[in-house]
This record gives sequence, structure tokens and C-alpha cells, in this order.
Amino acid sequence: MNFLLEVGLEEIPARMIAAAQAELAKRVKDLLDRERLLAADHDLHSYSTPRRIAVLVTNVEVAQSDIEEQLTGPSWSVAFKNGEPTPAAHAFAKRAGIDVAALQKTTTGKGEYISAKVLRKGRTTLEILTEQLPKEIASIYWPKNMYWRAGKPERFVRPVKWLVALLDHQIVPVEFAGVHAANLTYGHRILHGDSALTIEHAADYLGVLEAAHVTADVELRRHRIRKDLDAATRAVPGARWREDHALVDAVTHLTEWPSVILGGFQPEFLALPEEVLVTVMRDHQKYFAVEDASGKLAPYFLAVLNTRPDERAAEIIRHGNERVLRARFNDARFFWDVDQKIPLIDRVEKLKSVTFQKDLGSYYAKTEANLKIAESLAALSLERGASVDQAALVKAAELAKTDLTAELVKEFTELQGIVGGLYARAQGLGEAVAEAIYWQYSPAGIEDPIPPTTEGQLLGLADRFQTISAMFGIGLEPTGSKDPFGLRRAANGIVKILAESSLPIRLSDLGVAGNDTLSNFFRERVEFYLREVKGFAYDVVNAVLAAGYDDIRDAIARAEAVAEVRASADFAAISVAFKRIKNILRQSAEKESVSVSQAALIDAAERNLFEHVTRLDPVVSSFRQKGEYPAALEQVATLRPHVDAFFDKVMVMAEDPAVRQNRLALIATVLGSFSSIADFSEIVTGS
Repeated sequence: MNFLLEVGLEEIPARMIAAAQAELAKRVKDLLDRERLLAADHDLHSYSTPRRIAVLVTNVEVAQSDIEEQLTGPSWSVAFKNGEPTPAAHAFAKRAGIDVAALQKTTTGKGEYISAKVLRKGRTTLEILTEQLPKEIASIYWPKNMYWRAGKPERFVRPVKWLVALLDHQIVPVEFAGVHAANLTYGHRILHGDSALTIEHAADYLGVLEAAHVTADVELRRHRIRKDLDAATRAVPGARWREDHALVDAVTHLTEWPSVILGGFQPEFLALPEEVLVTVMRDHQKYFAVEDASGKLAPYFLAVLNTRPDERAAEIIRHGNERVLRARFNDARFFWDVDQKIPLIDRVEKLKSVTFQKDLGSYYAKTEANLKIAESLAALSLERGASVDQAALVKAAELAKTDLTAELVKEFTELQGIVGGLYARAQGLGEAVAEAIYWQYSPAGIEDPIPPTTEGQLLGLADRFQTISAMFGIGLEPTGSKDPFGLRRAANGIVKILAESSLPIRLSDLGVAGNDTLSNFFRERVEFYLREVKGFAYDVVNAVLAAGYDDIRDAIARAEAVAEVRASADFAAISVAFKRIKNILRQSAEKESVSVSQAALIDAAERNLFEHVTRLDPVVSSFRQKGEYPAALEQVATLRPHVDAFFDKVMVMAEDPAVRQNRLALIATVLGSFSSIADFSEIVTGS
């Protein structure tokens, strides 16, 4: 059987669609999996448009198979007294649905219990879906929800307008938010109108919508948009549209039946910085920029429409878009000219009237705090051999927030920082100052580049850490999924800058050490970077972080080395041995000696282990200090035969207290000596 579920809605915000589509697909798959309704050769596809999210699953079972279960009840002595069943036996038999005479005796390691074999009849898919689907739909996470029925409890991103739920051709009688499922969907609002479309069979879904001017397959829609962008751009010889993955995603989720038109604007606007022009086109109008063969901006734009107009209508739409863009560009040019009348240096005083946070004061106060951190980081960097233009950094920190008072930023907030950098360059403040201000907010996400200059990197660190520490200081740290001040994003930026730059700066240099709340917060962010950005396995990350993460580039190097050797048999065995050592030390009721007494080593295997550890420790330490972690781990792996022999032949928890304490000290030495690269006990092995 094929199963189709479509939830029809009023227009969903584009940024929320992809996650909801994926979640609905996962919830449906998990439900069918959990209820044993998926055939081995099943297939699942998910779809979405601004007005719907949908899932189509092929090869769904008609019903669950019957299963035989062995149920265990109370102990035999409780269930039967003098051979007669007690109320406990009767209650268990009733619950199992059998006669008390059919109860059996089962012997386990804990004793004798009553048991029963019962046959659980499988339920139909129709019955299960009718019961379970409303809960799955209601559980979809949306960043923002709304109520739309007075006095009703359900919340959803937008009002639900229709539901389709089909098993082949049979309607699944699901009800959610007062809407009853049917086999009726709706096509493109303009090109098809408001009349309902009948889906005779679940497998017909895509074809029915396509005939009504709706491409429900997101990837197909994305592909068509990219092809149309290419085709429209060919009207301008030698031109190409400027690649923008995020904008392609956005327009894909804004359309159901997309097409592309090419428009133009007056070349005189090219006198404005490209950043301003592209921001206006991209962020305000969802237009794609066009560039010439050399990569310079050309006086054209591409608009993605949610319709396919005829030639006359397309011309009207083109002129309308050109008129809107011309007005926006005129605004930008006006603000640019007005802003130039007040130099950035004269705007510093204006920051006293711009609030940073109501309990933390103005951006003027934040600027002063940023300056202190930036100067401290610059001094440390110079002391450790880095090249820093300290004067440029100080000037950039002083002026970094002044563009908040500029009219262009008030109108186009996305240009914050960028405008400041452009104005600094236009006002002759020096390239180092301009670049630092321009890049201060980068990276905004994990895919963004870090600032290209040392001064920009230090300014970014100072600004972010000042924000984080100030917010934490007044109890505004992130909780759960709530992070209204973007502190996790700010910390991600710090970690990325420290990881991908050559700055000789550690987290402790920022002031993270000594504050448990901040330390834990940054540990989570380093963990996120190592796992989500660098792609290390969770156990490698845990092992490395347990050995320290103050120097993030060093932590990455250690993770790379551990990931490289973790699959080897010797390293896997060492990991198991380290787990055993940690467990023994954790369970030991007595405190082990701080040092090993060589004279008290009475067994050849423990003497051999001690001698090998004593020889190996300085070798590993030397490699560790030089950052040669693969070589260090190769040496650690040579411990395997000596550790194996020790555990095979030596009883750590000996009866003699002195011997026991000395052996505990020995294994503690093994653990401590070789855990500065990673805590190998965290590595998950196949054993």
C-alpha cells in the first residue's frame, strides 16, 4: 500500500518550511517503524510548498503481523499458596487475557515466576494511523506558533486549511484542529483557483498537483529555478548570475510554480558600493545580482516569480520590479550622501544615546569595554610573536559601532558593520581600520569565513566576548532553546576565529577560566564545532575535551590524531584498558598513593608495566609538547602488551593494603601520564 499525508496551511514562513518538512517525514517514518508497518522495500519521500507539507510512503503493510509474547508476572510463591491461585495470579491472568489454569512457571536467575504466552493480534494500518497521526502532526516544532480557533487548544505555525490522508485510494479518517482528512487538495492559488482537486490514489499526488501548477518536489523546484536563472541571464552577453545558495533556498520555499524574469537598473547606481546594491536586491527584494565576466556587478537583476506570466504580463511585472528597485537604490544613495556629512569619529559621542541592553547601558559603554579587551588581546598577541597593528585595532574598536547612528544602517540593518567599514575607507581612516570594522560580525554562521586580518579577528573576539560575559553577568545566559541575544552564535564565532586563525590566543586569555558557567558554555560550543563543523565522532570529541580545550587549534590537532588511530587493534585495546582503570579507581574505597613505590612491586608483570611507563612517559611528553600527536599516540599504543599482561596476571585489589595501594597508584600513574592528549576511556570500541 501507499500512504499519503498532506497538511495544507495558510502561507508558511519560508525559513521554517525545510525543517518542518523533514520533521514530518521523520515522525511518519518513526510511527510506521514503531508499529511494524513498513515493508523491507519501502520508500519515503517528503514534499513541501509555501502552502503544504507532505509525506508519501510506498510499500506500507495493510496491518501489523500477529506476535506471540511471553509475559512475566509476580513470583510463583506470591501467585500460588498451597497450590491454589491467589488474587495476584487471577489479576495477572485477566491482564494477559487467559484462564488462570494456563499460567506457567518460569525460572530465572532471580527465582521462580508465573508467566503466560499470549498472542497479540495485529491492528490494521488504518486504525493505527487514525489514532496516532493527530499527535504526530501536533508535535511538529515551529519557531513560532499561533492559536486561530477561539477556545481551542491546538497551536500551529499557521491555520490548517485541509488534510489529505490516503492509504492507496482509502481515506484515513484523521482529524486535526477541526479539519477532517479527505482526498481533496488545492493547486496554485492564482493559476488554478480555489477549486479542490481530487486525488484518487496516493500515488497520483505529484501528478495531480503538477497539472494544477504546483511543483511539490522541492529539489525539482530548486532545479527549475536554477535552470531558469541560467536561461534568463543568457540575454545579457557574457553575464552570469551571482551564486547565492541561501537565496536559492529562500525563493524555492517561496514559490509553487516558479519562473524568472530579467530586469535592469540605471548604471549610475553602480557608483554605490556593491555591498549596498546587493543587500538591497537580495535581502529586501529577493533579487539575484548579475555580474559580468570579470565578476563585477552589472546593471541587471533576476526576480523569481511564483507564476509563469505571458509576455505582456511579464513586461508589466518587470517594469514594476524595476520601479521598486530604483526607489530603493535612490534611498540608499540619499542615505549614503547624508551620512558622509558626519565622520565616524564625530559619531562616537552619539553612541551614548543608543542602548545596548537596558541593564548594561549604551553602546558607548560597550565600546569602552570592547576597547579594554581588544587592547589586552593585542598585547598578548604581540608578546607571543604575532603581528598586530595595535593603533589600527584601537581605532577600529573605538569606531566599530558608530555606524549604528548612520541613516543607511537604520534603513538597511543588514549592513551593520559593513557600512562602518565602507565609511572608514571612504573617510581615509586606513585599510586596516576599515577591514576590521567591515568584518567585525563575521562569521555570523558556521559556513561564513572569519575576518581576513588579525585586527578584524581580535576585534571580533573582543566584541563577542564582552557581550557574552556582560549578559552572563546579569543572568541572561541561554536556557534550553531560548537564546534571544544570540549568545551561542557569538560563542560559535569566537571558537571559529580561534580555530581557523593563527592568533596565539586561548579561551582562558578571554577570561573563560575560573567561571564554571562560562566554561561549561564554551565547552558546549567547542564540542559543537568539533562535531558539526569538523565532523569528528562524538566519542573522539569527548575524549579530547576531557583532556582540555583551552587551546582550540591544539584540541583539533589532538582530535585528528585520535580519529586517525582509533581503529587500530592496539589503540582499541588501550581504550578498553583505560576504561577498566578508571572503573577500578572510581570504585576503590581507599585513596591511592600519590606515587609508586618501586620496591613494593612484587609481581614481574607490574614491574614490567612500571618500567615501560617510566621509559615511555618522557617520550610521549616530548611529542606532546611539540604537537606531534600521531607519533605520541603510536607510543601510547605500545603499552598494550604490558597492560594486558598486568591485568592478566596481577590482582589490583590485593588483600595486603600496602600492595593494593601501590597497585592503585601504578594504574593511576598509567592513566595520568597518558591522558593529556585525550581521555582514551571515552573511546567507544567494538568490544
